[in-house]
Amino acid sequence: MSSSPKVAIVILNWNGQKYLQQFLPSVLSTSYSNFEIIVADNGSKDDSVSFLQGKYPEIRIIRFPKNYGFAKGYNEALKQVQAEYYVLLNSDVEVQSGWLQPMVDLLEANNTIAACQPKILSYKNKKTFEYSGAAGGWLDKYGYPFAKGRVFDICEEDHGQYDQSEPIFWASGAALFIRSKVFHEMKGFDEYFFAHQEEIDLCWRMQLAGHKIYSCPSSVVYHVGGGTLPRGNSLKTFLNFRNNRIMLSKNLPLGRKLWVMSFRNLLDGISAWKGLLTGDGGYFIAILRAQVAFLKWWLFNKKKSVFPATKKGDLSGLLKKNMVWQHFIKKKNRFSEIVGKTK
Repeated sequence: MSSSPKVAIVILNWNGQKYLQQFLPSVLSTSYSNFEIIVADNGSKDDSVSFLQGKYPEIRIIRFPKNYGFAKGYNEALKQVQAEYYVLLNSDVEVQSGWLQPMVDLLEANNTIAACQPKILSYKNKKTFEYSGAAGGWLDKYGYPFAKGRVFDICEEDHGQYDQSEPIFWASGAALFIRSKVFHEMKGFDEYFFAHQEEIDLCWRMQLAGHKIYSCPSSVVYHVGGGTLPRGNSLKTFLNFRNNRIMLSKNLPLGRKLWVMSFRNLLDGISAWKGLLTGDGGYFIAILRAQVAFLKWWLFNKKKSVFPATKKGDLSGLLKKNMVWQHFIKKKNRFSEIVGKTK
């Protein structure tokens, strides 16, 4: 590879003109010597496209006739992008000028690493980790995602406690740096997911295929978060619960799948009833709909999904504990309290 391999920064946009206007200047100020910015527009109804055409004619635009969601939107866009590395970047992310070089250096130095993510801090409070990935994603034994610096809804302050680059389970889709060759070998995202947890599923499949996923905390970005679907939104709850269940069904070996998913039925049911009893009927209905939708997928639509080619790869960033028990019963709120030293 060249000393400065080409990096394509691909921003998927849906009615996000205000974010493009606010955050594109920081992306354009990237100091890396060989990069291209592409905006893939998911059928926006606002003035996103005309704004880009008038203000930033140097930025390439890929236009879709409707909203394909995160998964299919990126799959379709990346079929039209040639580069050694892709960065899938949310439109509501501010970057530092030198953010690309550390991630390029990390993957150039180790060809077993297929993807990584920067340290993701909150744009609204730049001393705090941001919900969508923080310093690198993990998964517990029952499929609950969490991150270095974020446990359920609690985000830690960043004091450099997770500044070591190391293997993780999943890299955040808010700022996913990935080898283009591996992305296409994996057949991209599972489009059935539409949005939410598709990056966790992709990273799981990459690990099963023998690749590694890493954190790269020497690269730092700032994420607004919740720009399209804020936390607490019923559609987001539905997609998260449905997609998590599909992901477990696809990627777990049969022996583990039977008992893990049975236990998740119990935990999800408790979560739904807790929501209903505390006055959140929308949360209860969203989980119920997710259960029904998973059964529909399992009975009729499995052929529409992307399955792993093998289930024998070693997995990093996998916690052999129950996060629900650790957080809600044992009252542990910090990644380091739950996981301990990771190396």
